Amino acid sequence: MSEKQTSQEPIEDLKAEQEQPVAEAAETEEAVEVSSENWEAKYEEAENRYLRLRADFDNYRRRIQKEEEAKVKYRAQSLITDILPALDNFERALNIEVSDEQTQSLLKGMQMIHSSLLEALKGEGLEIIEAVGKTFDPHLHQAVMQVSEDGVEPNTVVEEFQKGYRLKDRVIRPSMVKVNE
Repeated sequence: MSEKQTSQEPIEDLKAEQEQPVAEAAETEEAVEVSSENWEAKYEEAENRYLRLRADFDNYRRRIQKEEEAKVKYRAQSLITDILPALDNFERALNIEVSDEQTQSLLKGMQMIHSSLLEALKGEGLEIIEAVGKTFDPHLHQAVMQVSEDGVEPNTVVEEFQKGYRLKDRVIRPSMVKVNE
């Protein structure tokens, strides 16, 4: 029996030695699969981060482009806004009554200058907001008085105290108006 035991021991040792590389190979294969899954997850995460950053950058580029276009479109707004009070005074001066021919000639010259100035401002995109007889629009008009007049539709502008102006599609000064109740 001792001979059988000794002959079985080398067989068991041999089996154990053969099973050990198989077990190690299985462990290595599992580790490779886990590692591969980790790499796939990391790759997917990096790709998602890249796509989000790219979308953020595209949005940033579009926003900057819009801001630049608006800056070009409304470049004259500051200057025009500063000129409007002088333009109002100019129009008040044109509304004076003149009696002699010399003053009439001077008034005509001032009207020509006024027209020329308005044309230059219109060339930059300035538009006068029409008010009298129009329905009151809080985006275009600033109501400073309300009256009750017969024969006039409710919520209609009946008088304009100060002209309103729009630069392209932006209101730079609303019309100051009197509105029928």
